[in-house]
Amino acid sequence: MQINHPDVVAELAVASENYDTALVENNVSTLEELFWVSSYVVRYGATENLYGADEISAFRAARPSSGLSRRVTQKVITTFGTDFGTTSLQFTRDSDTRVGRQTQSWVRMEEGWRIVAAHVSWMDS
Repeated sequence: MQINHPDVVAELAVASENYDTALVENNVSTLEELFWVSSYVVRYGATENLYGADEISAFRAARPSSGLSRRVTQKVITTFGTDFGTTSLQFTRDSDTRVGRQTQSWVRMEEGWRIVAAHVSWMDS
């Protein structure tokens, strides 16, 4: 198995950037598209634990759409073979003195790259 094949890293980078853009623009349809539609998908947020696509979708629909802008200060993409990878990033927001952290596990499915597990947390700067 090859780790970080350049073509696979580039593909996952595009999917990850699409997610980041959709996140700050609150483009719920794209966010939902990029998460695996399954009862097995998990998203641990800063204040919530979401199990399954239905819970994640309900959270997205209820989430405030303002104050989502952020600056990514560090990003690491690691791929394993051609169909699995992780993205880990740190970010800051003007409205918060803490450092945000986001980790996502991605799998290439028939429909494209999908997030199968995600975690967001904060730490004091």
